[in-house]
Amino acid sequence: MTAWIDTLLFGIYPYICLSVFFIGSWMRFDRDQYTWKSDSSQLLRTGSLRWGSNLFHIGVLFLFFGHTVGMLTPHFVYESFMSAGAKQLMAMVTGGIAGVLAFIGVTLLLHRRLSDARIRATSKTSDIALLWILWVQLALGLATIPLSAQHLDGSMMLLLAEWAQRIVTFRTGAVELLATAGWVFKAHMFLGMTVFLIFPFTRLVHVWSGFGTLAYIARPYQLVRAPRLNLPADHNQSSNHSATH
Repeated sequence: MTAWIDTLLFGIYPYICLSVFFIGSWMRFDRDQYTWKSDSSQLLRTGSLRWGSNLFHIGVLFLFFGHTVGMLTPHFVYESFMSAGAKQLMAMVTGGIAGVLAFIGVTLLLHRRLSDARIRATSKTSDIALLWILWVQLALGLATIPLSAQHLDGSMMLLLAEWAQRIVTFRTGAVELLATAGWVFKAHMFLGMTVFLIFPFTRLVHVWSGFGTLAYIARPYQLVRAPRLNLPADHNQSSNHSATH
């Protein structure tokens, strides 16, 4: 029974989450672009928003890119200059700091949204549910650090990374790698996948816009003409010529 549940949660559920993540995001952008926004409540009250938002975004962005690079980079890429144990220790320290920052930030944001009557009245159910999910997810992530400290050889980290790499490359045998993983690791992984599942239906879609701004780097310059007068092309030249006389 446990093997069947693991297959469902860590062999099938990841593909459901990724499919909904990509297809759902595309459909929302195509059909409901006016809802594609962060729904900021800054106009209602700034207060703790600045601290909470900054701490949360700094921490969670570091965690996102750290998890992406750390989980999806094969061991042979870095084994010549960094051992698995050293990588795990680095991940524990840097991820722990970023996790604490993000956890403090999301706690401030959650308290602000629940304690302020005006903000709570204008909040959607999905807004509050999302903050609770992120709060629990960050708490689970921090809870994995003491467990990881019990085996600093990096063995568990390698198993989790291999699971992620097999999932994204559609290889078999991913579920079996998690046989020795504790429930905290599995709960953290399950809730992390669930964030991708609900992503298209929440304010999280504005993250796509953040990545989309990178396109401005390669965008060609815009040619802007002021629509003042419908004058011939050589008008400015003749005006300048007359002014010199």
